[in-house]
Amino acid sequence: MNSTVALLLCGPAAFLASAIMAAAASRLAAATRLVYGATLAISAVLLVTAASHLAGNLGEASATLPLGLPWTGARFRLDGLSAFFLVVVNFGGTITSLYGLGYGRHESQPHRVLPFYPAFLAGMNLVVLANDAFSFLLSWEFMSLASWALVMAHHRDEANRRAGYIYLVMASFGTMALLLAFGLLAGPAGTYAFDAMRTAHPDRFAAGAVLVLMLLGAGSKAGLVPLHAWLPLAHPAAPSHVSALMSGIMTKVAIYGFIRVVFDLLGEPAWWSGVAVLLIGGVTAVLGILHALMEKDLKRLLAYSTIENIGVIFASLGLALAFKANAMPSAAALAFTAALFHVLNHSFFKSLLFFGAGAVLSATGERDMEKLGGLIHRLPVTSFVFLIGCVSISALPPFNGFASEWLVFQAILRSPELPQWGLKVIVPAVGGMLALSAALAAACFVKTFGITFLGRARSAAVERAHEVDRWSLAAMAVLAAFCLLAGILPGFVIDSLSTVTLPLVGERMPVQMAQPWLSIVPIAESRSSYNGLLVLVFITVSASLAAFFIHRFASHALRRGIAWGCGFPDAVPAAQYTAVSFAQPIRRVFGGFAFRSRETVDMPAPGALEPARLKVEMHDVAWEVFYQPITGAIDFATERLNHLQFLTIRRYLTLVFLYLVILLLVLALWP
Repeated sequence: MNSTVALLLCGPAAFLASAIMAAAASRLAAATRLVYGATLAISAVLLVTAASHLAGNLGEASATLPLGLPWTGARFRLDGLSAFFLVVVNFGGTITSLYGLGYGRHESQPHRVLPFYPAFLAGMNLVVLANDAFSFLLSWEFMSLASWALVMAHHRDEANRRAGYIYLVMASFGTMALLLAFGLLAGPAGTYAFDAMRTAHPDRFAAGAVLVLMLLGAGSKAGLVPLHAWLPLAHPAAPSHVSALMSGIMTKVAIYGFIRVVFDLLGEPAWWSGVAVLLIGGVTAVLGILHALMEKDLKRLLAYSTIENIGVIFASLGLALAFKANAMPSAAALAFTAALFHVLNHSFFKSLLFFGAGAVLSATGERDMEKLGGLIHRLPVTSFVFLIGCVSISALPPFNGFASEWLVFQAILRSPELPQWGLKVIVPAVGGMLALSAALAAACFVKTFGITFLGRARSAAVERAHEVDRWSLAAMAVLAAFCLLAGILPGFVIDSLSTVTLPLVGERMPVQMAQPWLSIVPIAESRSSYNGLLVLVFITVSASLAAFFIHRFASHALRRGIAWGCGFPDAVPAAQYTAVSFAQPIRRVFGGFAFRSRETVDMPAPGALEPARLKVEMHDVAWEVFYQPITGAIDFATERLNHLQFLTIRRYLTLVFLYLVILLLVLALWP
């Protein structure tokens, strides 16, 4: 057994041992520090091991354990792709455990969180390392069940119970789709090993079916539209640090599963497979951010914005498939690198934003933005790092979100070289959708930061708020620093991803760290280049000079006056902008097709003292079109079949006899 793989497999075993320890000691006062301290140390060791393998380009390593199915064992493998996603998973585990050292002290029922948290980390690591279908599916289901238990940590809340139920149903559906996909890949030989699947080369029909099943299985876990219904329910229901893991990390494990099958096991793609993934990614990006804009619940807003970023990643993966199918390896490498870079970046800024939401929740007890405001005065450090997360996710330079989304658009600009006219039309259209989603994301997070942290306090809870603990602040500060570093030094990340890109698309991007002034040149200097460090210097110098001249030469012209209170003599916090009013113009533009929104105004008669009321009605179209009919049919069938449990013994025996007769008739007539 390879020593690196052995060490990486010891990590999940240590996580499971920590889970057992947590179950035994979760009611002790020191349990929170012990569990999160242990998971921090284990994740850090796994992170360093995987990062060393990735940076050193050490090739492939495998191991087989005498577990799982008889005579086959459980196979595990480490290559560039799995090493990269192990870095994502264990960096997330390390930083979330650091945050949990402080945030966990606010947990009202730690015994419902601590045993399942390390088990969740173990499941994600095992999924990435698995090298056969049985081990993959077993680890996938273990990851799903552990995260479901964390979603149900606050099970006394009816909304959380509903979220847990929907999540469990969708997770089961996804696992079934993955099982069918692996069954098609195994073929008549029925082998479970990924090594054998790589050489099977299924026909076009089977390959298309596998792609559809992977979009259903991995897409449901990642949050692709219309399979996203569980995500805005389950992610906010979990404790905030678990929400960060689910939104920032677990969705990336789903992307890993899609890449492993479609880019590695399935063989050469057809050009139309890129079209399907592109369109789904573009629609997901736009609808995800539109839903986020309409939200006033801080954690639900962040969950919906995850759907938008998943759409960006899948659109880039679809573009890579289209380029790969048309023997354009350099363009495929650009699109694939952009997708992986955004995977990493999203794990940074989405974890940071959920940590910030957890800090707000700990300090105020509120996640409704309509009851917040003015927190920049009471949570100054949290406000600053949350602002960095908002700028990063809005794809504004010089932070990391801009660097990866800029690479996506550079790949889109290669689309005129594609031979199929369908792709020549669809790729620019999806590019327009991604540009729209980026603009809407900026508006969304202007709203998020402005309504939550600026203005005046809208509730007494905000007036009493104070800064959170040092562990939480340290975790958020580290993520904010990585958001900046990945934005001003993107060439280092791009070059590190070459060991992932080369085996899967047959090419890598040009070496970026050799470029002068730390610039990145994805194609050629004559076409485009970007320098995050120079952008940072320019912004810093220009902003400093502007501030200096304003304070030096314009201070004498400064006048202070009472803020306009909309005609009221005393300005009140309720007169401020709210999350709903901020999104009203966008709702009126897009609400008709995206939400079937309708506004109703209740205007009292002249002279009446009752206030006028505006009622806004919005619908989740995906839920009503796809899921309500299914749930209605299930409810109808269960109500009709419910009386079977009240039959007498004689009637039960009669039913069994009839079923036996029918079975014998079927066997007799079977050709």
